[in-house]
Order: sequence, then C-alpha cells, then structure tokens
Amino acid sequence: MGKVVLITGISSGFGHATSMLLAAKGYSVYGTLRTGSRIPDGINTLNMDLTDGKSIREAVRLLIQKEGRLDVLINNAGMHSGGPLETVPEDQLRLQIETSFIGMVLLTREVLPLMRKAGGGRIINISSIGGLMGLPFQGFYSAAKFAVEGFSESLRLETKAFNIKVVVVNPGDFRTNNSANRRKYLAATDETDPYGSRYLRALGVIERDEAAGKDPVVLAGKLARIIESRHPRQRYIIASPDQKLAVILKRILPGNIFAGILAGHYGIE
Repeated sequence: MGKVVLITGISSGFGHATSMLLAAKGYSVYGTLRTGSRIPDGINTLNMDLTDGKSIREAVRLLIQKEGRLDVLINNAGMHSGGPLETVPEDQLRLQIETSFIGMVLLTREVLPLMRKAGGGRIINISSIGGLMGLPFQGFYSAAKFAVEGFSESLRLETKAFNIKVVVVNPGDFRTNNSANRRKYLAATDETDPYGSRYLRALGVIERDEAAGKDPVVLAGKLARIIESRHPRQRYIIASPDQKLAVILKRILPGNIFAGILAGHYGIE
C-alpha cells in the first residue's frame, strides 16, 4: 500500500513537480490549492488557505475521511515578498508570516494527533537558504523561514518519542515562479526613496540568481528520496556549490566579515 502524502501549494514550482513525481511513483498524493488555482492532473486536490484555520481543519478532515491516515506531510506552500524592512506595508508583513509560518504551524498541529495514533510519520518542512541567513530586501521572508527553523528543531525533540521524523529542506535558487510572483514594495520608485537604488540593484541580483537556478524537478527527486529513506537526515541543503559554501562561511566567519561578503554579492555599499 502506497504512502499517503499531503503537500501544500501544488499549483506550481516545487509543489507541482513533487506532487506529480510522487503520484507517478504510486503514492496517494493530496495537494492543496487556493480556490481558482490550476489543478495538476492525477492529484487529489484539497482547497486550503493557510491564513484560515477553518480551511486547514476542513482539508485535513476530508483527507482523513477518504484515507483514514496520513504518512507524510510536506509543508511547501508559502509566499515571497521583497522590499525594505522599514516600509513594507504592515498587512503584507502579516500576510508573509501568516502564510509561510503560522499556517504551516496550524496544519502541522492538525496532523500530529493522526501520526501519533498511527505510531509515526514524517514531516518535511521546506525552509530556504534564506532561513539560515538574513537576506537583504527579503527580510520578512527570511524572518518567516528562520521561524520555520526554530519550530522544526523544537518539534523534532518533542515528537521523537512518537516516531515522527522531522526533516528540514533548505533550497537555494531554483527556476520557479518566485520572481514573477514576488510581492515587491517600495515607498517610491524615484530618487526620493532612501532605499530605492539599493533595493532595485539587489532585486536585480535576486532575480538573476533565480533565473540561473536548477529545475524544480531536482528538488522533487530529493524529496522523494527523503520519503523513501529509512533514516533521513535532519537537514538537506539543496543548492549550488556557491550557496552551500555561503552556509558554511556563515557558520565559521566573524559576523562582520560574512555580512560584507553578502553585501558585496547584492551590490550593497
């Protein structure tokens, strides 16, 4: 009997590629979509809005009604916002945190009783390289991913006795719809904005790096192997050699030196 997998955010990118691959491998795949999103062929779909607790509870209820169990949860859905920390509108700050962190927490809490009752399960949380270092002009995205990191570490310890394995995946740049879908905020687009030129220069680097990234099917294959592994690692960094090196340098270099390297990459004086 194939594993039952729930993956959030399957309309594009990692979620779409992963749901299609797992379905082809014989898993019973349930993917979440917001109302009106494109539905991938061959996938069981559930309408879910991560900012709405009632929507989360109803989606899980429908899955359990059909399957009676859940073996794997992949917390993939989220959003990307860009802009200066000082001026990103408050409602968009809240939307970033509620979508990328609080909604993930609420969904995880909803499925934990099912996994405990079944004697185990696997939770894979999609973080980011940006969850390991604060990225300029993506600060609230990084903040949400830092929160995912801390939550995952605590959850791993608290659920160890129930045979629930918690895995964090940190992707680097991939060719997804991030650039097209990023919510971009700047108080003014002319020389009167104190962050304008720096933000636009950094944004150009961000979008260039994303365009040069790997295909999402690469990460989908890694997720499939994580699910199939008897003893998965706690963390997988799926990124270019340069980005993996950056993670190592962040750990070993003095903070001011690493900050200078990061600033140089993004063209920040």
